[in-house]
Amino acid sequence: MTPVLGIIASSVLGAVTATSFESIATVTVGSGGAADVEFTNIPGTYTHLQLRGIARSDRGQTQDFWEIRFNSDTGTNYSWHLLVGDGSTASTDAGANATYAAVFYSSAASTTASVFSGSVFDILDYANTNKYKTLRGLSGMDYNGTGRMQFWSGNWRNTNAITSLKLTSNNAANFAQYSHFALYGVKSA
Repeated sequence: MTPVLGIIASSVLGAVTATSFESIATVTVGSGGAADVEFTNIPGTYTHLQLRGIARSDRGQTQDFWEIRFNSDTGTNYSWHLLVGDGSTASTDAGANATYAAVFYSSAASTTASVFSGSVFDILDYANTNKYKTLRGLSGMDYNGTGRMQFWSGNWRNTNAITSLKLTSNNAANFAQYSHFALYGVKSA
């Protein structure tokens, strides 16, 4: 784990070490892009999940907005909160009884070529069948010379263990080639 990711992971999950994380799967988007990124058959043997990624959209704007769904659930079982800052202003957004949880903004086709956004987010107690699932994350992007940071949280109001997750664009765009996501299982202390 890189020192920066280690600091982010420690601040988000509490006291963890590099050996607390085990790679479950990775996805790299190939030529032509992809409408979604999906992880399936997620084992229930960890305490938490962490998804790390770099992303870019083919949307003809400077940014795109990405959503996550679990176990193919498209019902109104999600809520989310988002705080965005660019160094001079801050804004918020939220969704209640939504059909997805918002997870991050990414750079898109109208930003500087080959610039990708980065994100790290946690899915807490994902296999616990006695509680709803909580999400929290941090992401950032270059915005043609200015930056944006996003802090967000959300939940999936379902007690089922999470066995799959899918990321899609809120704007029906595609992940650009070389977008990459790595799913990790986090062991309990």
